[in-house]
Amino acid sequence: MADAPALRAAARLPDWRAGVQVRRVREADLPEMEWEGEYAHFRRVYRQVYERSLKGRALMWVADLPGIGLVGQVFVQMDGRKPAYVHGFRVRPEFRGQGLGGLLMDVLEDDLARRGIRLAALNVVDGNAGARRFYERRGYRVVAADPGQWTYIDQYGVEQEVNEPGWRMMKKLGDGR
Repeated sequence: MADAPALRAAARLPDWRAGVQVRRVREADLPEMEWEGEYAHFRRVYRQVYERSLKGRALMWVADLPGIGLVGQVFVQMDGRKPAYVHGFRVRPEFRGQGLGGLLMDVLEDDLARRGIRLAALNVVDGNAGARRFYERRGYRVVAADPGQWTYIDQYGVEQEVNEPGWRMMKKLGDGR
């Protein structure tokens, strides 16, 4: 992975988007998805989602910029009785606002629609107005408030409690954008 100055320089290049490859996650990607330790606390979560993906119960994509590294990621939990649940969606700050998030969501939504999944759900944290606007532009609609309470085991084996109240948003897939 490139360091911060290299990331900033790459994001300023006029044609960086042409080199981005959105692809499924490989096991070797898991350490890089921690973004130089910023998301190391999710190490076990990433491993669990990856293991679920091997069983067809989850999907994971990354945006890979050759020579730079992973610049975006998104995951989906799938259960035939429920909407597909989008989570772990992030784009490196240097690459935000330039269409990369839309590209990742296009790939995700197209793949889900091809699989016959017609409804996608996600949560957006209260106070993250930019993310909410992004999803609304893509056709997601708020369907309920969400308490945003969940737990996970961090990289040290310690249970962490998360309290991120926000909004549950949903979109019917295959209806166009």
